[in-house]
Amino acid sequence: MFKDNRYLDYNGAGFRKDLIAGITVGIVAIPLGMAFAIASGVKPEYGLYTTIIAGLIVALLGGSRFQIAGPTGAFIPILLAIVLQYGYEDLLIAGFLAGIFLVIMSFLGVSNLIHFVPRSVTIGFTTGIAVIIFTGQLGNFFGITGLEKKEFFHENMIDLVNQFHTVNVFSIVTALIGLIVLFILPKIAPRVPLLLIALLIPTLISIFLFPSKVETIGTAFGGIPNSLPNFHFPQITLEKLVNLWQPALIIAALGAIESLLSAVVADGMKSGEKHDSKRELFGQGIANMITPLFGGIPATGAIARTATNIRSGAVSPISGVVQSVFVLAFLLLLAPYASYIPLAAMAPILMYVAWNMSARKSFTHILMIRSGDSLVLLTTFLLTIFIDLTIAVQVGILLAALSFLRKMSGKLDIKEATLSDVEIIKFSDSDTSSLAKYTVDGPIFFGTAKVFEDKYPAIFLTGARKIILDLEHLSVIDATGEAALYALLDDADRAGIQIIIKRLPKEKLPLFKKSGLYNRIGEANFFM
Repeated sequence: MFKDNRYLDYNGAGFRKDLIAGITVGIVAIPLGMAFAIASGVKPEYGLYTTIIAGLIVALLGGSRFQIAGPTGAFIPILLAIVLQYGYEDLLIAGFLAGIFLVIMSFLGVSNLIHFVPRSVTIGFTTGIAVIIFTGQLGNFFGITGLEKKEFFHENMIDLVNQFHTVNVFSIVTALIGLIVLFILPKIAPRVPLLLIALLIPTLISIFLFPSKVETIGTAFGGIPNSLPNFHFPQITLEKLVNLWQPALIIAALGAIESLLSAVVADGMKSGEKHDSKRELFGQGIANMITPLFGGIPATGAIARTATNIRSGAVSPISGVVQSVFVLAFLLLLAPYASYIPLAAMAPILMYVAWNMSARKSFTHILMIRSGDSLVLLTTFLLTIFIDLTIAVQVGILLAALSFLRKMSGKLDIKEATLSDVEIIKFSDSDTSSLAKYTVDGPIFFGTAKVFEDKYPAIFLTGARKIILDLEHLSVIDATGEAALYALLDDADRAGIQIIIKRLPKEKLPLFKKSGLYNRIGEANFFM
């Protein structure tokens, strides 16, 4: 079905490089997998299951040589909303449906349409997601107790303020140590696994200096089992399909965007590399269909882990396989020790991820332009934070489309032009006052048809009995544009005016013939 060229000229030296790269990425993936799962409202082991299963499947079936898949920060708000509204079991169903949507997208060639999502929309919801992730960790950072995760941002912030009197000094110290490590370690030891060290140091300090003073994974979730869950197919009903298809579609769309963006980043980091976008969506789809059957949450291509994979010397998808095996080994052998990790130690890691994904510079740049894109950006950003990602994306794309149509409506220009000698001789019958010429520059489609219809009544008042429309620069015409031309011809007939078409672009001629416009105008009234 898909031709796989990702293992060309693979040898033992390549395997050794993949082995090192896979272990390196696995070290990074372990704390992120647990942290993203906790932030999404589920148990930390579900993030590890996702890292293992989705990472393996995407490595084997995906379309990028270096893609590393797993749970990502972008999914946190929508997964948390599903868990709060429907529960964990329905999250698995939504993930399974998202996988089906991704497979369908791969066969329909939707990967090409992803590029048409406006940048103002993607930057808006990405920055909004970053704000949600960052603020969502304030409770763990300060060790605040009595918090209940709620569906809406403002409710969580109010609850945070009301419970702020329960702050835990030991949690703050633990979180600050992790934050300091995140800022200082890259400057003094840039090649060490930053996130793992930033998790280990505050964990060890809390264990030896103030044991049992901060909430840990063990006290909050009962520890992490050192085994994979049994196969379980979620119970899918018609009611659940009706409730979950829309969030599942958003998961699929968001996963497609992030996966393809990650694959593009990987291509840019390796000269001459080119991913297969259809195969990538197929691999992501299969991964998201299988992962929920073992308790995993939705997954996508992870830009940071993919970049780490490349920088660590990976040469093939085998590095992704090694990553999954490494995380599986951790789960089977060391998972019980993860129970000692303080939630306050994971908070700065998620804050760090949120800060890096926030697209601050791009957000500020678009906002400062003060254009239609700025409105789309700000609306998408605020809706992501205060309502939900589903509504934000829908409204953002709608506003972007309306902004585009508004811009395009100004691109249609109809103006009077000077008659050529040939035109005068051919059509004027020695009376130039009976002949007029107008150029049509731009598109005639549903966004500009009203502009076109508003223009031509003035043309009829010139007194000319023959009107030449020079369509050389007609860029686009759709069904609405055809209807506008038909209306022009009908009005011209009633006024006794002959319409002549000059220099119609060759690629538009078949459309004119299929729509009947060519016969309606008459072959004799077309000329170059």
